[in-house]
Amino acid sequence: MDKLKKFELMEKVVRQLEDLQNSQQAILEKISNIEVENIEIGDKRLETLLPEIHQRSADNLDVVRDLVEEFAAKTDDFGETNNVARLREQQEINSTK
Repeated sequence: MDKLKKFELMEKVVRQLEDLQNSQQAILEKISNIEVENIEIGDKRLETLLPEIHQRSADNLDVVRDLVEEFAAKTDDFGETNNVARLREQQEINSTK
């Protein structure tokens, strides 16, 4: 795989990880909403399991956030090291010939 294609794939992975992070955040919000609504309902099973689910989901979100940050930095470093801006310019020049 050439360096430009690899960089573009890495950028795609960063976007997918960011989407995963947003999904994890949405899951946490839904769990919190259910926990609040269960205060009125008083279901013991929900009361027992939701805090566990909430904690595991929060832990997953932390891992995903760290991964997004690390992989985005790795992608940026790869782009700089391999002068991706110049590779893109060259690709455009080649495609107009």
